Amino acid sequence: MSQWQNWIGREEQRRDRVDEALLARWLATFDRTGPAVGTVPQGFHWCLCTPDAPTVALGPDGHPLREDGPDSLLPPLPHLPRRMWASSEVEFLAPLRVGDAVRRRSRVQAIDAKSGGSGELVFVTVLHETFGGDVLAVREVQSLVYRAAASADAPLSPPPPGEQSFDPSPWAAHRTLVPSEALLFRYSALTFNTHRIHYDSPYARDAERYRGLVVHGPLNATLLLDLAQRELGDGALKGFGFRGLSPAICGEVLNLVMRPAPDGWELAAFAADGRHVASASASA
Repeated sequence: MSQWQNWIGREEQRRDRVDEALLARWLATFDRTGPAVGTVPQGFHWCLCTPDAPTVALGPDGHPLREDGPDSLLPPLPHLPRRMWASSEVEFLAPLRVGDAVRRRSRVQAIDAKSGGSGELVFVTVLHETFGGDVLAVREVQSLVYRAAASADAPLSPPPPGEQSFDPSPWAAHRTLVPSEALLFRYSALTFNTHRIHYDSPYARDAERYRGLVVHGPLNATLLLDLAQRELGDGALKGFGFRGLSPAICGEVLNLVMRPAPDGWELAAFAADGRHVASASASA
């Protein structure tokens, strides 16, 4: 990956504001009320400082085109066109409040090539620091993974549901929901995410070989954060780690679970048949 080493250390800054109307739309999306003290729920930062590429600059997959130029934060990696959010480690350092002027500073920390079952993979590690006013509110180390496009005859992913049923008995808290097209659409709108796997069923199936519309990785993470806040209260977490393991499919039951762990709480998302969709951890 020596040809991409000059991307390490690149920085980008974006600005936004914690707008009352945006928060109202976020709360409506998740059918909940806001904290009573003027702060925003944890996970709201994923809706701030979003990409704003012109429509003409979007690629066939709906993502902004990645260019080989000095203004590009992420390397283009043209031989690996599929990009996914693999994981994040998030520190909640201070609350974001309605009306805050927000600044996010992003810096590429590492680019690593690996081989997986599906071939070559490249992981790009990005540090995001989100400030509310002059206060560092959220520090996140995000891992993006790039992979090759699936062949036209590749099996659809994930496999069809099996006959097993998820057993929630080992978990202290359990919530089920069925992510709908409306939920995916609203979350795409909140995050200005135009990746077509979240709203274009023929594209998701025929081009990227998914069995249906795919639930956003950060939406899965937000739902797990929401479970933690339902159990522990708003703003209770200091740290949250998330890793996507398998696609969650729109219209299919998603089990969100949580239990105490030695250093905080363990969280996870499972499909109806027990397929592990995501793992997470949280600390107070």
